[in-house]
Amino acid sequence: MSLVSAIDAAWLRMEDPTNLMMVTGVLLFDGRLDQRRLRAVVEERLLAFPRFRQRVQEPPLGVGVPSWVRDTRFDLDYHLRRVALPEPGDKAALEAYVSEVMSTPLDFTKPLWQFVVVEHASGSALVSRIHHAIADGIALVRVLLSLTDTTARPRRRRPDHPPDLEPAGGSSLLRAGGWLAQAGFGLVREPGQALRAAGIGADAAATLARVALMAPDPPTALKGPLGVMKRAAWSEPIPLDAVKAAGVRAGGTINDVLVTAAAGALRRYLASRGDEVEGLDVRAAVPVNLRPLDDAHRLGNQFGLVFLALPLGVEEPDARLAEVKRRMDELKSSLQPVVAFGALTAIGYLPPPLQPLPIQFFGSKASLVLTNVPGPRERLYLAGEPLRRAMFWVPQSGRLGLGVSILSYAGEVLVGVASDVGLVPDPQTIVEGFQVELEALTAGG
Repeated sequence: MSLVSAIDAAWLRMEDPTNLMMVTGVLLFDGRLDQRRLRAVVEERLLAFPRFRQRVQEPPLGVGVPSWVRDTRFDLDYHLRRVALPEPGDKAALEAYVSEVMSTPLDFTKPLWQFVVVEHASGSALVSRIHHAIADGIALVRVLLSLTDTTARPRRRRPDHPPDLEPAGGSSLLRAGGWLAQAGFGLVREPGQALRAAGIGADAAATLARVALMAPDPPTALKGPLGVMKRAAWSEPIPLDAVKAAGVRAGGTINDVLVTAAAGALRRYLASRGDEVEGLDVRAAVPVNLRPLDDAHRLGNQFGLVFLALPLGVEEPDARLAEVKRRMDELKSSLQPVVAFGALTAIGYLPPPLQPLPIQFFGSKASLVLTNVPGPRERLYLAGEPLRRAMFWVPQSGRLGLGVSILSYAGEVLVGVASDVGLVPDPQTIVEGFQVELEALTAGG
């Protein structure tokens, strides 16, 4: 048994029927995942982390800190399932299935995760749900990729070898250029140094004050009361080289181009809903990795947030790209990530009835959560099957109803949108807008 840390407890307390605190992932395969081989991989690698056999135990009378305790009735068959979609079983049907599970809470009497192999018309998918209290999105993407290999023949881990968060095939996620350390659009250059910088009290206090004094984000079609039903959609693959070329041409980065396309897609969407978009900024809460590279093997939550003002009011793509680059460059020296990490930790120490208040206060400063994970450049395999594409969504904490996720893998980029049905009933429209905006940027404006 071990106590739940303060920041992990904060994510437990944020759980609400209208805003579930799960990281949802979709791994897509052309072939059919072998259930027996997948089960062996999960037993050997995922269950090497004790947390995936543990459940949350609340303190007596609800007073005190919850604990992680071993689930003495752990049943892997409950956590690893298989379903087949009815005809036609196409991409829209798979998105509908993901939307359904994204809207369904995990069972808190059991370990807070579940994998479902979904057979569909063009292959199979592994749909994962893992509670944010187990770890942040950065660590959980690492966990999922630790199940993969770089060849179709997985290498077995020696029983005396401690679990790590690198593919067992020998291609370390860290050796691959430290790619995951840059999650969050590279807004923190040195995660370890940034976290240690939290001790500079005066500057951190000033940053917290500036964030607290930010006006709430303007009322748009993206803001409003939440319901229980969520909807997910994702794009067709986009060549990463084209995105890179657009950044080089404009003197920016891949991240600058992707954020610019996301801002353009939101501009298009709000204009179609009748909102005034000229001169409009909306803020995105962007998770930023604060985990040092030498701490990559640990679960838990170790990330901060920045509030990035997206210039939706700038219509011309190249001008919008220049403004995005300017704003991104300014944030790279910001203490917002470490201040947010400290604030989330402090919230975890508050009595449970008080915890939603500061979360909702800071959540009012943004309209969406925007995530970016630059994934491995090489093709990976899971249980012998080549992984074709991947997508994930972190929860939209703070009463937000929209999440935009960008993930690159094996030379391609995918964008995914998860939304509250009452606010954004048609997330595919935003996905399509992203692709149109990216085409404009890669074509030269």
